[in-house]
Order: sequence, then structure tokens, then C-alpha cells
Amino acid sequence: MLVSLNFVSLPTLFFILLTVSVLSALFLLYPRVPLNFVRIHVGIISLPPIIALLALVSNNGSVIFGPWRLDSLSWLLALFVLTIGLIVQRYSVRYILGDRSYRKYFALLTFTTVADSVAWLSDDLRLLLVCWGATLLGLTLLIRLKKEWQVARNAAAISGRLFALSWLILLLAITWVTQATGHWQLSLVLTQNSLAQLGSWERTCINLLLIVSVVIPAAQWPFQRWLLDSVIAPTPVSAVMHAGIVNAGGIMLTRFAPLLNGDAAQIILLVLSSISVLMGTGIMLVQVDYKRQLVGSTIAQMGFMLIQCALGAYWAAIIHAVLHGLFKSTLFLQAGSVIRHSEPISRTPQPSSFLWTITGGVLGLLVGIYFWQTSPREAYQLVNALLLGWSVSIAWTQLVAFGYGRIGRIAGFSLFAGAAIVFSIIHTAFYRLLRETVQIGIQPATPAAILLLVILLAGSAIGLLLARNRSSTSFAVIYLWLVRMGEPHHDLVESHPKYLEQNLSRGGHLR
Repeated sequence: MLVSLNFVSLPTLFFILLTVSVLSALFLLYPRVPLNFVRIHVGIISLPPIIALLALVSNNGSVIFGPWRLDSLSWLLALFVLTIGLIVQRYSVRYILGDRSYRKYFALLTFTTVADSVAWLSDDLRLLLVCWGATLLGLTLLIRLKKEWQVARNAAAISGRLFALSWLILLLAITWVTQATGHWQLSLVLTQNSLAQLGSWERTCINLLLIVSVVIPAAQWPFQRWLLDSVIAPTPVSAVMHAGIVNAGGIMLTRFAPLLNGDAAQIILLVLSSISVLMGTGIMLVQVDYKRQLVGSTIAQMGFMLIQCALGAYWAAIIHAVLHGLFKSTLFLQAGSVIRHSEPISRTPQPSSFLWTITGGVLGLLVGIYFWQTSPREAYQLVNALLLGWSVSIAWTQLVAFGYGRIGRIAGFSLFAGAAIVFSIIHTAFYRLLRETVQIGIQPATPAAILLLVILLAGSAIGLLLARNRSSTSFAVIYLWLVRMGEPHHDLVESHPKYLEQNLSRGGHLR
């Protein structure tokens, strides 16, 4: 059922406002339009997220509306993408004021986020391909925004080649599955009758193509280089990457979940993602550049999101994608104040009590056991129980055990309890929102979860052992390897941008 607002259905109004947003961006490119129009443009692009929110709240199930598939998942993703795009553009009104690419920047941001949101609303796979390709192209142009700078052109070239490869592989996968099933509509492709026409080897090959096509934009091993090189782009561009672009892997695999369920390709995705989690965490720990630390964290988080997909927990992957996107975008937008936030505190922290620390460990163990006992005995729930228990233990130690005296521990406990309540509310809200749209995937056998835990625990154990013996050769080798993995190539570094020197020599101005 399509909900109407003043005799105009919400989907119709939404797409009208998206069109107006694109026209506003084109109007902004006209040189005679005053720069103050940017503020009007930001006001215009704030309308589609509002309509998406109304549609999400009033959604009554899955509706096929022309080439669109409108359900709670698609409206949530559209709201998520457009909201981050709005926040970034509002933030950038003064942030890049005076830059020669000021108009182009806002236009590209609008095109990219609109194309991305439309991609996740699409039921027609041809439209999804076009919109996803436009999204990747827009992101490449945003990385190349400072085209006078050779470093930016080099980074955009690397990203563009990988994005083109990813898109072509996705094109091959979609063409294969549509020719085999005889449908271009995703909702028809994923029916049991359509999937029954695929042989087991054919299904595995298509899934492997899908996996390769999503691990590239997700910056997973061995394709992580483009995201590390993209840090030369303006910081708001790094923030908008998390609006359904870097984290698109979990979204894409969720949409194709019936095809991936129960297939051997899930094990390959599990192994690749586990390696990416360990590598991304290592890069984050050894890097001193703040943006590269964030990129390393993103690689690891996207790896865990794909692990969730490999274990069939698609609803958890969507929650992860949305919350991580909002959180990491915030960190990028406040990157300029990281130096002030990192100033050393003059007071000496009070050492934690052994009893308080043990209490945190026991509490984490009890929470993990309770979650495991009260949840379905599935592979992902075992991993989730361990992570939840570990998180509770760490949070208790940091907030309570290391508190400054009684007042500090009371404040820490209040924050701990508040965080637990917020987590419960958010988890319940997302579950109720997605339970009818995102299916529970067929999870691989328990040995797959054990394999995952062995990889992650072995990597963590090796890291801890090496950290305790920093004078060892093994520690030096691994440390330097991680540093090298996270450092830019020589053609992506300039001590001083040459194009600035050229501008000054011609009497130009710095912008």
C-alpha cells in the first residue's frame, strides 16, 4: 500500500524531490549563480531524507513501484545515504569556501548520494547497475577534485581502475544470473523457481563474482590500497564514502541473500574477510596519521560486516553498515580537532583495582554465556556472544575499573548502564524494522564459525605475544610490514604540492 500525502504518494513525492535536488546541483554549476545559492541547495536536499523517513515510519510491507522495490530496507538505506550526504554538504558550506572547485564539489556530492540511494531502491537490475556505476564514478571524481594536484590524479586513477573492474565483474554476475533465470527484476530472480534453474557450480561461480565485486569497494584484502590512497581527498569526501559506498558490500550481499545462502562461496568470503579484519586492525594500530588510522579501522570493520554476511546474519550486517557509517563519518568530520583532543591530561590516572578488573571479566563472561544460551544455536551467535562479552569486559574496565575514585566509578557505571540501555533500544528497533524484509540467512556449519574464531584468536594471540616482546625480530618484521601496507606509494606523496607553486609564480591566489 502506497501512503499518500496531500493526494501525492510518498514514493512519487520522494522521486520528485530527488529530481529537484539534481536540478539544483546543475543550477549551482552555472557560474553566474551566486555562491549563496549553496545554502538554498542544502535546504532543497534536506527534503528527500524527510520524505524517506516518513515512508519508513509508515511502511506497510514490500511494494513494487515501477522499477523500484520499496520496503523497510530500501527506505532505511535511502534515508541513511541521503542523511549523511546532507550532513556532509551542510558541514562543507564554510569548510571549503574559497576553493576553486566549490560549485563542482557540491554538485558531485549530490549526484553521488542521489545515485547511491536510487541504486538501493532499485528492483530492476539494469537500473541498479547504472546507478551503482554512477556512484563509483562520482566517488572517483570526488577523489580527483584537486585535479591540478598530481597526487590526487594518481589516487583517482588507482581508485577508478579498481572501481571499473568491480563494476564489470558485477555486470558479468548480473548478466549471468538474469540470462539463466530469464528475469531482470531482482524480486523475480530470487524466487525459488528462478534459483532452481541454476546448477550448483553455476550458482557458486555467480556468488564468487558477486563477492569479488563487493570486496573491492569495501577495501578488503587484497584490494585495500585504493581506500588508503584516498586519504588525500578532502576530509568530507572521506566522510561521505561511508554513505553506502565503502559499506555497500553488506548491502549488496543482503539484497542477493537467497542466492548466497548455503553456498560454498560463503567460506571463501569468511576467510578473505577474516584476513582483512586482522590486517586492518594492524594498520590502525601502527599508523600515526589520524586519517590512515580511521581507514585501517574501516577496513577491519567492513571485514567484520562481510563476516556477518558470510555467516548469514544479514540483518546484523545492515545494522553494522548504518551505525558504522554514521559513527565513522562523524570521526572524519571532526578530524581537524583531533590534535586538541589528543592533548595529554596532566593528572595521573588512578590504577585500577584488581577486584574491579576481575568483576569486569566475570561480567563479560556471564553476558556472553547468557546471550549464547538465549539465542538460537547458530554459527554467528557464537561469534556474537564472544564479541559481546569481550565488549562488556573492555567497557567495564575502561569506564569503571579505571575511574578516578568513587565519583569517577559512579560516573563510569552510569555511562556503562546508559550505553547498555541505548544498545538494547537500538538493537530492538532495528530488529523490528528489518525482520520482515531481511531474511535470516542459511548459516554455514558450526565448523565455519570455529574456523573464523581460530583465525581471529590466533591473529590476536600472535599480536599480543609480539607486543610483549617488542625487541624480537618477528615483532620488527610484522610491525614494518604493517607500516608499509598503510603508507602511501612514492607517487602519492609530495612535500609541497607543485600546483600551488605554479599558481604563485603566475600571481594566482591560494584557495
